[in-house]
Amino acid sequence: MIAGPQIISSFFFATSDNWKGTSLAYVTGALISITAFVTAAYFIAKGVKGGGGDSSKKSSGQVIDVVVLALLLFAAMYVFLKRKTAEPPKWMGKLQTATPKFAFTLGLLLLGVFPTDIISSFSVGASISRDGNPWTYSLPFIALTVFLVALPGLLVAVLGKRAAVFLPKVRDWMNNNSWIVSEIVIVLFIVITANSLASS
Repeated sequence: MIAGPQIISSFFFATSDNWKGTSLAYVTGALISITAFVTAAYFIAKGVKGGGGDSSKKSSGQVIDVVVLALLLFAAMYVFLKRKTAEPPKWMGKLQTATPKFAFTLGLLLLGVFPTDIISSFSVGASISRDGNPWTYSLPFIALTVFLVALPGLLVAVLGKRAAVFLPKVRDWMNNNSWIVSEIVIVLFIVITANSLASS
């Protein structure tokens, strides 16, 4: 979900002069965006399931699984097709001198409007709702995603000046290989969703 401009932006912010302010603002924006999309998906799926009988709920659950599976397959194809053609956006050049306000807005947008992010958040929220679990089951996903977004800043806090050498190398590797990480995660979601559909 964060492999791409999302995590690369974190690395840029973490290696900027005002890394504390911009990193914190970016992570805060990401937290709000991820939580909002997962929560919306959870309650939309809950509304689709409705309060009918067992057969109605089972049928609604299957519909949710099919929709989630279709979205995940689309995401996998989208990531694969964009793997070589994606150029770094022009706004990335501004990240080293970004203000906390810009970083916050970017966190909201990057973790919300990208197709793979919307699909990932929707898949998690809808799957949790489909299984009849409470919304709090989405917290580990939200926490892990936010932790990964915050990781470059945390590394700077721990490693200090050594991070200035280490982080650009990781950033460049992620920039070249982020599509592989995305595909692995999407395929994992596909297997889980397909298994749920097959057993329902």
